[in-house]
Amino acid sequence: MIRERLHITVRGAVQGVGFRPHVCALARTLALTGFVRNRGADVEIEAEGEAPRRLLEALSSAPPPQATIEHITCTTLARGSEADFCIAASVAPTVDDSLPRVLPDLVCCVDCVREIFDPASRYYRYPFTNCSHCGPRYSIQRAVPYDRLNTTMAAFTLCAACHAEYTDPRSRRFHAQPTACLACGPRLTLTDADGNASARDDGALRAAAALIRDGGILALKGLGGYQLLVDAQHEAAVARLRKRKQRPDKPFALMVRDLATARGLCYVDAAEAALLASAAGPIALLARSTDGLADNVAPGLATLGLMLPTTALHHLLLDLVAGPVICTSGNRAEEPIAIDDAEARTRLAGIADAWLSHDRAIHRPLDDSVARIIDGAPQVLRIGRGYAPVVLPYRSDMVVLACGGHLKNTVAVAGGARVVVSQHQGDLDHALTLDAMHAAVGDLCDFHAIAPALAAVDAHPDGIADFDGASRGLPHYAVQHHLAHALAVMLEHGLDGPLLAVIWDGTGFGTDGTAWGGEFLVVERRAGIRWRRVAHLRPYPLPGGDAAARDPLRALSGLLWLMPGYHALIPAAHRALLERRLNTPLTSSAGRLFDAVAAVAGFDARQSYEGQAACRLEHAARGAVASPYPLPASAGILDWAPLLDAALRDRAQGATAAALSAHFHAGLAAAIVSQAEHAGLETVILSGGCFQNRLLTEATLAGLRAAGLRPVIARRLPPHDGALAAGQAVAAGEGVLA
Repeated sequence: MIRERLHITVRGAVQGVGFRPHVCALARTLALTGFVRNRGADVEIEAEGEAPRRLLEALSSAPPPQATIEHITCTTLARGSEADFCIAASVAPTVDDSLPRVLPDLVCCVDCVREIFDPASRYYRYPFTNCSHCGPRYSIQRAVPYDRLNTTMAAFTLCAACHAEYTDPRSRRFHAQPTACLACGPRLTLTDADGNASARDDGALRAAAALIRDGGILALKGLGGYQLLVDAQHEAAVARLRKRKQRPDKPFALMVRDLATARGLCYVDAAEAALLASAAGPIALLARSTDGLADNVAPGLATLGLMLPTTALHHLLLDLVAGPVICTSGNRAEEPIAIDDAEARTRLAGIADAWLSHDRAIHRPLDDSVARIIDGAPQVLRIGRGYAPVVLPYRSDMVVLACGGHLKNTVAVAGGARVVVSQHQGDLDHALTLDAMHAAVGDLCDFHAIAPALAAVDAHPDGIADFDGASRGLPHYAVQHHLAHALAVMLEHGLDGPLLAVIWDGTGFGTDGTAWGGEFLVVERRAGIRWRRVAHLRPYPLPGGDAAARDPLRALSGLLWLMPGYHALIPAAHRALLERRLNTPLTSSAGRLFDAVAAVAGFDARQSYEGQAACRLEHAARGAVASPYPLPASAGILDWAPLLDAALRDRAQGATAAALSAHFHAGLAAAIVSQAEHAGLETVILSGGCFQNRLLTEATLAGLRAAGLRPVIARRLPPHDGALAAGQAVAAGEGVLA
């Protein structure tokens, strides 16, 4: 056979996934000579022999499990002089027209878990065990290419045993950049509230587990930041955590040691089990099946957020604790997660009873991701560890920085062939979160070595001030809130339209100066972006403005103001604002309609977190089936008055919250389907914060499909404002024509 030498460039998520070791082993099996190396964000291969094209075919058909190949180029070269095939030193790119692809952090794989519990393994009980198939990636990576010297593991020199595995093509740790052991890698220290180190290594781990079992609060340095761990069956311990963390009602996420324990707490179907056990390892929202937890873990809700151990450290700790633990972000309410040891000591003082830390630095903060199974497939609700950064294909000549929204903020950069969306930053009401958002902007730009020409921001006049410090003095391009929601879903699914986008949320600044939130838009991306508002909920006054987001009675009062027969139900303070038209902006918000109906159902107490009343209303239905409340439309205006009148009458006649909720959700879904049929467009997008509601979303999807339409929802991006940055990037990159 004729010898041939090929030059192969592989682009995609190909670094940090064991790609080079995979290529090297395969090339040696095929008796090829040459090399494989990282070049910038790509993998470059020169392979010579009688069957180099078999290597190319194998890479295309069966890449490493966590790799994602976007593009492969191949050219023929003159023959070389190598005697074997090797992994060569990485080089900087010569020409790169796209942003680097980096791999999210991966949960500890089954082989590493087996080793940490095997007394015969040299990794026995070592809490930082990982290999080419798992472990930290984005949280420790400082630059591209993904080599050890470009990570925070550069501070640890491999011992002889680890170096032997790192350089052995037969080893699972061949070129595994974070690999280490107790002799050469990160180590644990347990510190008490006075700052005194009380134990190290396995002794620290065992003492930390004992603290949790005794009802203490442990601050644990996890993969992407500090976490707070508490026994989830210890009512007093959970109450202390709520008081100290200043989180009175918002549900806590749980970590359990295995799938069997998860099934003892929640209903877990096959898709949900796969989500829990996936390489991303998110917090999965699951239907609760037992009361075997402290009552104050998730008060008033029928779901729990569960995750399995994500690192070897978590596996070892959960094995010692045995029962489920609360595992929540290491912060006070509304603050960003702490990653630096000294910062954690300061910010978590008065919350934690002890700190279990280690000496591997975290380069960037990553909260745990949140996801759920919706309509049979995963949907991300918070972009964090395991999913961040989200990289979506997108071609634009304009390099854009997108600053996202005020709530559930993420930021994004677009240039070359991609949009890269950051991890969740949080709500920008807190100064520390605003600082974190600014830092994330700098990190995205510096990591990708780009200089944006334009900063895309939300069109709300008050919100632009949030981004002045982040936008690096660039000209602002204001993007309407609900259009950004639609464009984000279109970007993710590669849609050009025209299509109908149903965007329902709390509020977003509308082009008419009112607060929109129950919108039907027709959107098209062809030689620029064209869009128009074709329908919306009937506007109503909102006494107190933004204060209504935490007070369901305010939303109900605004609606009742336009229903004269019900004025007697309006509290005097709200009536005074409405009569004087003082701080009573008009809104078409679907989110506040949810709050108002929740108040009718009895969930009228002031909320300690956004969406609390709406969540309780959704969970009250618990699968009940009911006929829809009427939500008629005329000339593109959906009138909620008949719906609210029916709810009030039913409540007065003793209807349960479950029945009222079921009628309400059915009415909303039916109205959306009716408007979609009227619009006459095959594809219908559902997005906005209201579509975090599984009952509404799945009922609407079913109705749209029954009507012969094609519904589309976000999957890799969240339905709420965490997706705004992606849509803003598209709007700024392509321009909005109408």
